[in-house]
Amino acid sequence: MHQEAIPYHEGNHQPAPEFSPQARAVAQVVSYITHPLFIPTLVTFLVLQSLPEYFVAFKMSSKRFAFDMLYFRVVIISLFFPLLTVMLAKMLGFISSIYLNTQRDRIIPYVAIIIYYFWAFYTFLEEGAAPRFYTAFFLGMFLAISISFVTNSFWKTSMHATGWGGVIGFLLSLMWGMHMNVSLPLIITFFVAGIVGTCRMILKAHTPAEIYIGFSIGIITQLASCWMLVV
Repeated sequence: MHQEAIPYHEGNHQPAPEFSPQARAVAQVVSYITHPLFIPTLVTFLVLQSLPEYFVAFKMSSKRFAFDMLYFRVVIISLFFPLLTVMLAKMLGFISSIYLNTQRDRIIPYVAIIIYYFWAFYTFLEEGAAPRFYTAFFLGMFLAISISFVTNSFWKTSMHATGWGGVIGFLLSLMWGMHMNVSLPLIITFFVAGIVGTCRMILKAHTPAEIYIGFSIGIITQLASCWMLVV
């Protein structure tokens, strides 16, 4: 679901700087590695490694290795289903490219992902086995994608920035709502988010404004979710 590079112009309508092929190649690789579809699995891995005591119920239901069923569930909902949706939409001619170059191409994936994240949030909430901060993360992702879907009518909001803004907001939520010391992960995430935003601009996939809007949506929705479910 990567977006192809498109030229943009800022303020004085001067062309954006051109970068070397090597820089663009590195930016392309970084964009793939840090794709927002991987973020729920990454966050799940990190919280399970750092706070396993909050997920005892999931460990007890493991089959082959610790928390395997939870990993399977997250990967299916947040990675497999969205990718399958995009592939099917391309095969049926509903979108022009799997890279979702245009705002129109993003409509079907946005709607599908909104449904998937709401499903994840609702099932975690109803089961009650997951800690509230983890359930709040999926609520935040659902809200972020929903808002991005609305803003998609006006801007091609950066999905990468929204995703990594969500990670920043999630860590801030742990600090605020759970009083956890996450200073080091927060610093690292800010650094990664800065690299991701820079790479998206090197590829001319987004304007700076679209990057900032994405970060803002991701951070605010996670904080709002923490306020609703945790605080």
